[in-house]
Amino acid sequence: MSNHLDDVILVDETDHAIGTQSKLSAHQMGLRHRAISVLITNSKGEILLQRRALGKYHSGGLWTNACCSHPRPGEDALDAAHRRLSEEMGLTTALSPLFVTEYRAQVGDLIEHEIVHVFGGFYEGPINPDADEVSDHCWLTAEAILTEMKLHPELYTPWFQIYMDKHAAQIEALITRTTER
Repeated sequence: MSNHLDDVILVDETDHAIGTQSKLSAHQMGLRHRAISVLITNSKGEILLQRRALGKYHSGGLWTNACCSHPRPGEDALDAAHRRLSEEMGLTTALSPLFVTEYRAQVGDLIEHEIVHVFGGFYEGPINPDADEVSDHCWLTAEAILTEMKLHPELYTPWFQIYMDKHAAQIEALITRTTER
C-alpha cells in the first residue's frame, strides 16, 4: 500500500520541481505537487474504474479511474504510472500520455493541489487489485459514468469528475483508439 508519509515532488506552475514534502503534509497544506493518473479502456469502449479502499487516507470508498498516485522523487511520471497501475490493479500494459492538468480540490480535511500527468492504455485480461488500495472495480462506458456522476457526484473523486468534464475529448480519443484495435 502506498505510504501517506512518502515524499511527493513539489512543483511550480510550470511543473518544474522545486522540492519535496511528505505526501500527507503536502495535502494538509495544499501545496502544489506532481501526480499521475491512468485511464484504461477495453475493446468494448469501457473505462476501468476502481473503488478506493475505505482505509485510504483520503477519498476512501469513492469511485475513480484505474489508478492515481504520485511519482517518487527522481522517478519519471510514466514509470510511476506503470508502477502504481501494477501495485494498485495488478495489471501491466503499455501507456501513453493523454493530457496534463492542474486542479485544486478539498478532499475531507485535506487539499489536493496537483499537476497531474494522465496516461491512457488498453487492457483486457485478469485484474488482481490490492485490497489495501482497491475495494472494488468495474468497467463502464463514458456515457454511463457521466450519467452516474450527475446523479451521484458524491460517489466519485473530484479529480475523476474533472477529467470526465474538462478532458472528454482526450478520453473519447483514447476510447476510439482502443476500440479500433
